[in-house]
Amino acid sequence: MFINPAFRQLDPSEKRRRFKEIALVFLKLGSLSFGGPAAHIALMDEEIVNKRKWLTREKFIDLLGATNLIPGPNSTELALHLGYERGGLLGLVIAGTAFILPAMAIVLAFAVLYANYGSLPEVTGILYGIKPVIMAVILQALVRLGRSVVKNRLSAVIGVSVVALSLMGFAEIPLLLACGVLAMLVENWEKIRARRFSVSALPLALLTPQIGEQGVKAAGMPLPGIFFTFLKIGSVLYGSGYVLLAFLQTELVDRFAVITSQQLMDAVAVGQFTPGPVFTTATFLGYLLNGVPGAVLATVGIFLPAFVLVFLLNPVIPKLRRSTWIAGALDGVNAASLGLMAAVSVRLGIASLLDPLTILLFVISFPLMMRFKFNTAWAILAGGIIGFVYQMFS
Repeated sequence: MFINPAFRQLDPSEKRRRFKEIALVFLKLGSLSFGGPAAHIALMDEEIVNKRKWLTREKFIDLLGATNLIPGPNSTELALHLGYERGGLLGLVIAGTAFILPAMAIVLAFAVLYANYGSLPEVTGILYGIKPVIMAVILQALVRLGRSVVKNRLSAVIGVSVVALSLMGFAEIPLLLACGVLAMLVENWEKIRARRFSVSALPLALLTPQIGEQGVKAAGMPLPGIFFTFLKIGSVLYGSGYVLLAFLQTELVDRFAVITSQQLMDAVAVGQFTPGPVFTTATFLGYLLNGVPGAVLATVGIFLPAFVLVFLLNPVIPKLRRSTWIAGALDGVNAASLGLMAAVSVRLGIASLLDPLTILLFVISFPLMMRFKFNTAWAILAGGIIGFVYQMFS
């Protein structure tokens, strides 16, 4: 059940080729994926579905919908699913590790600077130029994903409604669950009217599924305590980086009092402006609490539940899709997921398109990538250089 059957039939040389390919692709994605989960998903869609065609966009969307229903970092879980699809269990491990490692290394370097010198390198200029390019990448992905997700009037209504409700402040998980139930009922309405079902006939899967002082020191925490604290957070955390901030505040500032609120805010800021998953904030905090061993254990602890949950969930997704009830729910969740991604994009656009130069970068980048297939990596690099030069001389 837990071995990818298509991958199992490949000869050893093809398996080794795929492992190498998975490592290189996700190292690249982990090094370039600025902008949070929406940008990460957009880059994966471009690199893996559009360019390399590892799987269909419909399957990609189903995997994305599944990640929204389990705790943990959505974009990392999507990377794990994609690695499993391409390379089985070892592919899952390689994809997740390769995606996390670049961000972990960068965040750890920032943590060392922060702990010893109380300062961080200037990166605002680079981010200033990268953000509008990332917005173009996200919009490109929304267009492509929308063509597969919006199958009928119901999915269009769900998507638009979720955008509006999310911008009004409604929580992500209730929206996803409500849309899943709504689509399931609507798509199976004829069965309901004909009274062709009973509770016992429902599929089992429905029921079981500025930095100031020189040198910044934390109070310290034993290594087992670091691991299990971050393991608990990774096991129960749904939502965005802002939700992660609330969990970290509760555990490390309020409960154990091992860091200050300012240290926590600085850690989250580093996690936000570095590439890769925001959950690498754990690397920064683990280093403050107990050096490099603390950084490693905090990172392993917060990401480990995602590896386990994806390993358990991935093999059953095709079985769920074959049920008309679950397929309807998954269609609703997929439409809601796209709506949530669009709502995040609106917020990112407001924060990123600040002046004529950023708007110009966005306007140029979008058609270059959408129509002329300009490489996203070069576009992001060019945006960072332009932003850095502009801020140096402005």
